[in-house]
Amino acid sequence: MTNWDNSKPILEIENLSISFFTRLREIPAVMDFSCTVMPGEAMGLVGESGCGKSTVALGVMQDLGVNGRITGGTIRFKGRDLNTMSAGELAKIRGSEIAMIYQEPMASLNPAMKIGRQLMEVPMIHQKMPKDQARARARQLVADVRLPDPERILDAYPHQLSGGQQQRIVIAMALMANPALLILDEPTTALDVTVEAGIVDLVKDLGRKYGTSMLFISHNLGLVMETCNRLCVMYSGEAVETGNITDVFNKMRHPYTQALFRAIPLPSANKGSRPLRAIPGNFPLPHERPPGCNFAPRCDYFEAGLCDEGDIAMSEIAGDDRHESRCLRIDQIDWDAAWSSDRQVARTEIGDVVLKMDDVRKYYEVAASTLFSGGDTKVVKANETLSFDAREGETLAIVGESGCGKSTFAKVLMGLETATSGKIMLFDENVQSTPIQQRNTDTVSHLQMVFQNPFDTLNPSMTVGAQIIRALEIFKIGKNTAERRQRMLELLDLVKLPREFAERMPRQLSGGQKQRVGIARAFAGDAKVVVADEPVSALDVSVQAAVTELLMDIQRKNGTTLLFISHDLSIVRYLSDRVMVMYLGHVVELGTTDQVFAPPYHPYTEALLSAVPVADTNIEKKRIVLEGDIPSAMNPPPGCPFQTRCRWKSEVPGGLCERDVPPMRKLAGGHQLKCHLAEDILARMEPVFTLVPAKAG
Repeated sequence: MTNWDNSKPILEIENLSISFFTRLREIPAVMDFSCTVMPGEAMGLVGESGCGKSTVALGVMQDLGVNGRITGGTIRFKGRDLNTMSAGELAKIRGSEIAMIYQEPMASLNPAMKIGRQLMEVPMIHQKMPKDQARARARQLVADVRLPDPERILDAYPHQLSGGQQQRIVIAMALMANPALLILDEPTTALDVTVEAGIVDLVKDLGRKYGTSMLFISHNLGLVMETCNRLCVMYSGEAVETGNITDVFNKMRHPYTQALFRAIPLPSANKGSRPLRAIPGNFPLPHERPPGCNFAPRCDYFEAGLCDEGDIAMSEIAGDDRHESRCLRIDQIDWDAAWSSDRQVARTEIGDVVLKMDDVRKYYEVAASTLFSGGDTKVVKANETLSFDAREGETLAIVGESGCGKSTFAKVLMGLETATSGKIMLFDENVQSTPIQQRNTDTVSHLQMVFQNPFDTLNPSMTVGAQIIRALEIFKIGKNTAERRQRMLELLDLVKLPREFAERMPRQLSGGQKQRVGIARAFAGDAKVVVADEPVSALDVSVQAAVTELLMDIQRKNGTTLLFISHDLSIVRYLSDRVMVMYLGHVVELGTTDQVFAPPYHPYTEALLSAVPVADTNIEKKRIVLEGDIPSAMNPPPGCPFQTRCRWKSEVPGGLCERDVPPMRKLAGGHQLKCHLAEDILARMEPVFTLVPAKAG
């Protein structure tokens, strides 16, 4: 790698425009985009899906495919214009001086090649490094990305590693040639929050160790705050605000940045007094952008004759470090006005118990070798002694990492699986061993589910209206077609979709609109209990806010009980009345939201909270990064399920944690913990989040 003068930018993008060409038209994806990344700087690129973040990254990599073309501007890397380089020159730079980490780690790994070989290829090809040296470098980087037993990892195939381990290998591969610029495109989206925290720490440490500059693409503002020192906010193909993190977070000067912050569940948001505020209207399609400011149709401060006239350039904010905004009304807007919600929302009345689980267990038997079904069978303990109740009008959140048993619990409740033992009382009926086919229509219609991925739950060949009417027919609602059609239109009103959407096909809907159709269908049978399995994790920030508010509105109107399965603790804190924390099939903590989010915590809850990225410069939090992965439910550790990763274990004498499963203890106010820690140690626990005084702009 050539030496580079640290006072000069590593990456300089000036007035970049990128279009994709179809047979019908040119689709401008990025327009007049500029940003500068200095040596050692980490630049965050944030915005909603479709705003052009990944297109900018692919432009830097000169990898826009057959239809993509740079139509204006320059991209200079170490002073050289990438647009004018030959294919051979680009091949030398890609992978050695500029490396990219994609969202899906398996897409970057060859499933038929051992990890060590894949890592060694990079320096062997780019730096002509001898084989033994390349192997030593691979071993060093596997240790750097904090993977245990590097030799074993180097000899493993990709499928033998967990998702978090695969993503670490992809990061190691990107760093093998010691690049000057690392581009990360949503590198943690598919990972658990605890694994994400480890990867974020890792990326920061490696940036410091190797002096790598970074372009970090994400829609998660909290994650960007923890990883980057500069930020660029994109909207509909344009950069609308850029500056250092503290300036943009504390002195935002673009209405879109402000609207984004109002749509995310920061600790200051409250579903009663300060509800989230979704951004009104929809994102414009690339060929239907409005004249003037792209954000104008959705902006609170729009002024006709000014904002919709001509193109708007970026303007500098005086006194800040390279802080710019694409807004003509910066000086007329009162940016410090406290945002007051336009509505106070009454709390939902919480009624009687509608669902009660008592000592529910779910075990699976699997062949020890699933490929050849002979040999011993092993038992997978997916759920262990689950006990809780849920009341009418209540939101109970179920949180935990992948593999903790959240989705198994949902399947058992829905009747898609039957429980091994225990009691599940739904409206005074024990449904523990009744599969869904044998449940009566009332039970099925009263207990419904909203799934994580709206794309998988709709029939692509039926109109939206027909799919909702089909649900009404199954639930025997309405005497005739006309009545069902009327009810279907009312359900579209309920989920705030225009009635003309009844005639649309799923492919004509955005992700958020599809999720609303899924919710309409779940409420078709007047559902009393709705299991929402990660219903907003696949959606953009502002769409997430709208869908969350919609679920709250319907709950208030219908007194629905909502079981909200999620790994996103910020949305859980905002939405839920009570929280149940699961780990390896066990409920390890259960209490009201205030109880679970304040000490004393279960040691696992404490680690989960510390892993949540919070987009607020006034909150300081403890860093507790969990070592190791969740143990397998097929081979759980003896004693407490969490003891292999617990930082408090040394406080418990006599090896009790390794020997006995702790009993569920009742603390004050109905708060429950499954932990051996003594009362005085629990009382000494400090809060994970502390509020620090606002930093001067």
